[in-house]
Amino acid sequence: MIPHLSIVVPVYNEEANIPHLVDRLIKSLNGLNMPFEIIFTNDGSIDQSLPLLLDASAAHPAKIRIIDFKGNFGQHMAIIAAFSAARGTIIITLDADLQNPPEEIHKLVTKMDEGYDYVGSYRDKRQDSFFRTHVSRMINWVREKITDIQMRDQGCMLRAYHRTIIDKIVEGKEHSTFIPALAYKLSRNPTEIEVHHAERAAGESKYNLYKLVRLNFDLITSFSIAPLQLFTMFGLLTSFLSGFLVCYLFLRRILVGPEAEGLFTLFAIAFFLISVVIVGIGLIGEYLGRLALNLSPRPRYEIRTLYENDQ
Repeated sequence: MIPHLSIVVPVYNEEANIPHLVDRLIKSLNGLNMPFEIIFTNDGSIDQSLPLLLDASAAHPAKIRIIDFKGNFGQHMAIIAAFSAARGTIIITLDADLQNPPEEIHKLVTKMDEGYDYVGSYRDKRQDSFFRTHVSRMINWVREKITDIQMRDQGCMLRAYHRTIIDKIVEGKEHSTFIPALAYKLSRNPTEIEVHHAERAAGESKYNLYKLVRLNFDLITSFSIAPLQLFTMFGLLTSFLSGFLVCYLFLRRILVGPEAEGLFTLFAIAFFLISVVIVGIGLIGEYLGRLALNLSPRPRYEIRTLYENDQ
């Protein structure tokens, strides 16, 4: 039977959460009274995640499919691979850490049945650290100001997509992008709902500070050239001020004489301008790097085995 609902779950070293996740997922999805499938992508886990997923698949044949990557290709590619394999009309993404309770899935399905093609979500009471919560809010604010993407909580993984949007995302062939934002851009009728948020059941978050920064670079550089425009305007401003300073020092030298005491001030200004140039080069490199990745003929990910049982 072709499933109406596909649940996509990327997995990386989540052995402590998988048994509870599978039990709660199966129970919640059975209560929806519609055919469903669960697609787990094992993203190069080095713990017992894959054996546990295989046990779950054996216990629930025809319900669970597993994509096993040859290595660690990142959450984005894990989701894209599952999108490519999904057969449902409604596709829902879910983290494996149980911070977004599987019992909330019915809310997204109900909203999709109202005619929306993309249902985002935002967490009612975040159970993250003070630092992570407030940094996330700041990033949400920055993203809202420099793009036209309206998402109240971009970090919430629990989201529902219509088949038509998923097909367009898969066809895009982008190596690195922010899937919820891309789906918003492709959607004709998006909406958001509030969902519960729980503390991580076990294990540690796979997103360190560097990965969070990279994620938001992907978001900003994929959907806006505002950083380049802001840098250009800043460059024009600093050029004007530098020119003004040069004229001032030139006139002062003629009228008053050389000022040896101002040498370190000039050094400070020079170092500041050099740092601005370095930032600009890095920013341009970010955009060029993304272009090179998207034009590269190399595969975005490699699948070792696809485990499925259609009995």
